Amino acid sequence: MFNLIRNEWMKLFSRVATYIMIGLLVVAVAGSTVIYAFISNLESTDGETWQAQLETQNAQIEAGEAFVVDPEAQVAINNYALENDIEPNTSGTVWSYLENNALLISLIGLFAIIVASGIVAGEFSWGTIKLLMIRPISRWKILLSKFLTVGAFGMLLVAITAVLSVILGFIFFDSGSSVRLAYVDGVVEESNMIFYLVKIYFYSSIDVILLTAMAFMISAVFRNSSLAIGISLFLLFVGGTVTGFIAMYYDWAKYSLFANTSLAMYEMNMPLVEGMTMTFSVIMILIYFTIFMVLAFTVFTKRDIAS
Repeated sequence: MFNLIRNEWMKLFSRVATYIMIGLLVVAVAGSTVIYAFISNLESTDGETWQAQLETQNAQIEAGEAFVVDPEAQVAINNYALENDIEPNTSGTVWSYLENNALLISLIGLFAIIVASGIVAGEFSWGTIKLLMIRPISRWKILLSKFLTVGAFGMLLVAITAVLSVILGFIFFDSGSSVRLAYVDGVVEESNMIFYLVKIYFYSSIDVILLTAMAFMISAVFRNSSLAIGISLFLLFVGGTVTGFIAMYYDWAKYSLFANTSLAMYEMNMPLVEGMTMTFSVIMILIYFTIFMVLAFTVFTKRDIAS
């Protein structure tokens, strides 16, 4: 198995497209740093302390002049910060910058989907699949090595994003407070920003993992990388929005794949459908992932390669 994975890894990095993806990701992180620094400078209030800013925000919320998702929670958090002398991680701190860069996981998802879509279908397109089949290795091992290679590549891109973001974040932004304040069940709770960011990056990766598994399944079943890329990218950018709209009217939307992949909604105490829990979403994710893998491995191991 190790030799199979190494072989797939070597084939992946023998392609110029792989280095282009990594290069684009680095450019995206750098671009995000520049944009976030520019926005932070625009939002900065010269000479005004953070305490004064929070008091001003509270006054605006109470007067109905400031729009926030949950006014009660925001006022409670602001008051807690003032009473306990905890500076909030507003824009311009390394922690808020790192949280913002979690959005780049979607770009990583795009790259992972492209790789997953072509890693199996490409073997059929290039006619190299028969060279793999004549080797005394089980088909399921060949397919598993390809899936693990895609997963490893995705984790590599996440690691590059995280490490580069941390380096640039501490260079260009203030360290700020490492305490995160959250309003949970009517009480303000403290947590560590590092632990929180690790969870956010992990939760953001779940959506990518599921869509990558689906793209891998389509590639293995239909042997068509274009079909796999098209369907997966469409669902990546549209699935969540459509599911959110349906969830406004129908509770059965909670059984949809896209209603459960964003586990960060539980960190923010904002489930898509009332009554949904973290355990429910994890179970649904495992069910969908199992379906994708069973379809991929069953079809690939049973189908006649010559057909």
